[in-house]
Amino acid sequence: MTLRQLLDRLSSDPRRASKIAFWREIPPRPARFVEFPYSLDQNLVSALRRRGIEQLYSHQGEAFEAVRSGRHITVVTPTASGKTLCYNLPVLDRILREPGARALYLFPTKALSADQVDELQGLIKLLNADIKTFTYDGDTPASARRAIRAAGHVVVTNPDMLHTAILPHHTKWLRLFENLRYVIIDELHQYRGVFGSHVGNVIRRLRRICRFYGSDPQFICTSATIGNPKEHADRLVGDPVTLIDQTGAPSGEKVIAFINPPVVNRELGIRRDTLMEVRDLAGDLIHDSIPTIVFGRSRLTAELLTTYMKDLAKEYGHDPATIQGYRAGYLPSERRAIERGLREGTIQAVASTNALELGIDIGQLGAAILAGYPGSIASTWQQMGRAGRTTDLSAAFLVATSDPLDQYIVRHPEYFFDHSPEHALINPDNLLVLTSHLKCAAFELPLGVNEPYGATGVNDIMRALAEQKIVHGDGARWHYVAERFPAEDVSLRSASTENVVIIDQTNHARPDVVGEVDLNSAPGFVHEDAIYIHLGQQFHVERLDWEQRRAYVKRVNVDYYTQAEIAVGINVINEDGSAPDTLPRAHGEVVVSYRPTIFKKLKLFTQENVGWGKIHLPEGTYHTTAAWWIVNPAVIAGPSLPWPNDRLQGALAALSYALVNIAPAYLMCDRRDLGRVYEIRSPHTARPTIYVYEVLPGGVGLAERMFRLHDELMRAAIELIEHCGCEQGCPSCVGPVLEVGNTGKADALQILRSARLHTVM
Repeated sequence: MTLRQLLDRLSSDPRRASKIAFWREIPPRPARFVEFPYSLDQNLVSALRRRGIEQLYSHQGEAFEAVRSGRHITVVTPTASGKTLCYNLPVLDRILREPGARALYLFPTKALSADQVDELQGLIKLLNADIKTFTYDGDTPASARRAIRAAGHVVVTNPDMLHTAILPHHTKWLRLFENLRYVIIDELHQYRGVFGSHVGNVIRRLRRICRFYGSDPQFICTSATIGNPKEHADRLVGDPVTLIDQTGAPSGEKVIAFINPPVVNRELGIRRDTLMEVRDLAGDLIHDSIPTIVFGRSRLTAELLTTYMKDLAKEYGHDPATIQGYRAGYLPSERRAIERGLREGTIQAVASTNALELGIDIGQLGAAILAGYPGSIASTWQQMGRAGRTTDLSAAFLVATSDPLDQYIVRHPEYFFDHSPEHALINPDNLLVLTSHLKCAAFELPLGVNEPYGATGVNDIMRALAEQKIVHGDGARWHYVAERFPAEDVSLRSASTENVVIIDQTNHARPDVVGEVDLNSAPGFVHEDAIYIHLGQQFHVERLDWEQRRAYVKRVNVDYYTQAEIAVGINVINEDGSAPDTLPRAHGEVVVSYRPTIFKKLKLFTQENVGWGKIHLPEGTYHTTAAWWIVNPAVIAGPSLPWPNDRLQGALAALSYALVNIAPAYLMCDRRDLGRVYEIRSPHTARPTIYVYEVLPGGVGLAERMFRLHDELMRAAIELIEHCGCEQGCPSCVGPVLEVGNTGKADALQILRSARLHTVM
């Protein structure tokens, strides 16, 4: 059955069509071409023609001319629109004309770097020119690094390596920095939050070193989906950037469907499990051999879907090896093999986390299924765009969960289609981030007392560092004098650079490394007695050596998986702003503590709880920002007595659930960027208090925006709860309610309505 026939069956079968909350058919878009620019090197034109490229898409031609005129640019066009040529053409053209010229390519992941290097080297091979392109990352052998520093025309790396291995050792990269003409920043939208704030400072340091060596490179940025591309690129680069956002690339017809699983318990508002709905939909596509990618919102979801889809492949008589998973934690060789299998067509379906959301070439896929709203409009378009990379028909399905934001999206499709993608927020002048990079900058080159760096003067920070014996001032410049190498102590991603290695001991004679997990995620995934799933294979965690960062596992075949519960606490450090009201609110700096407490054993396919166990691991903490709301005692007083603690706790749980799930729609952020804590008697306020905090250490301003968007959030939460059809509360409004007679839904509404909201004109 073809994809068209399958779509017709889905939309006409009453049982299946009843689940379709929204259906849109996007017509094909023809290509808009321009001739090769007359100034483009003719050898390069010939090489392009040998690849079957007779003309450029209009945005590729526009990008080339803008770069040739000396401007920084950012190109924002859909997936599979040929953005790679927007930077490869000016770079190769410049090197062909000026053999000493150099370019630096920055990609957020190693996988994307490897993919783009293959593309560039293929074009260079057709040129038959001596243009040396090298990848410089943590896997580069020491023996090759000297040759790369001396002879690399194009150095491909990532921001982390630029930060720790290139900028601090700039004297070894003399030829690169003296002749650097272009800096490429791909997947611009990835550089947001704390990571983007750090990278903004890395770019400041890069440009500072370039000025020292007499160069002033142009920046070429690319992205597929972002709401504020020019503003974001301007801030990241530190100079005005020209925006190119009108694509000339063609696209085929695309069907987008929002699927809402049916309600199976109307009283509690519980819907059929999303993964089972995704399994059935993926099964139709696998049965008909339609190349498919399925996105899960977590590593566990991706592995469960891999298991389910392999079972379906067996049931339909297909080779289960044609179904694979993909996520962080797989070995690089495993990921490359899966990517190659998708390109070559030997893999028919893949279940992935957002690790395949980026522009890695994975061939021509016919359908994309999203197991739950990814958390942002940008990510949703990115994931949907992984199918339909030709002019053929493609389909994308968003299968909603019971989460309030998912339900909001499927009930208000106009929000998704009419809103621009989320704005990327960064704050390079965040005090903690800025201070970290000023230490690195002073280590690289002495910092002038009046030297501009960032939006504000930095002498106060430098004086504080001098008191700590980290720098020394001579009246004209600040010199780094500490013994420690500063860049090694600064993680761009605001998380430990360490990983926990997972070692398979099934064969005692030959223990084997099967994967790794980052340190922050390890407590939830590889605690003792966890079931760790890798490429669909289950492993039982026998022992977690926290000090040595190693988890020892053995292969098992069980009918359950494990899920950890994390206890979170919060402590206010500083209150930056407040507003008195019947529902008082404030925002400021906080310390969040987290510790895994227990794990549940959940049966495969049914998610039935079949057991539990304790987790014994140390507590972790980090600094961030939060907004909080204080419940007035008068609001929670009954006819004669205040609400008892269990009722108050239920009300706070319900209200915090609604707020943290509706806020991303107004903050234009990812749901996973926010966390919640509620306390019957907060140590900071001495009253019942709800905290919504930024998950990213340091924060990027979301908490302050929540504080200022108070009226909009309150109205949206009231509408969400009032319009939900459940009786007492459900996962689609205030969270799952199991007790008969629970008043959490009504109580949350009572608290919300107590807030004095300004009238919207």
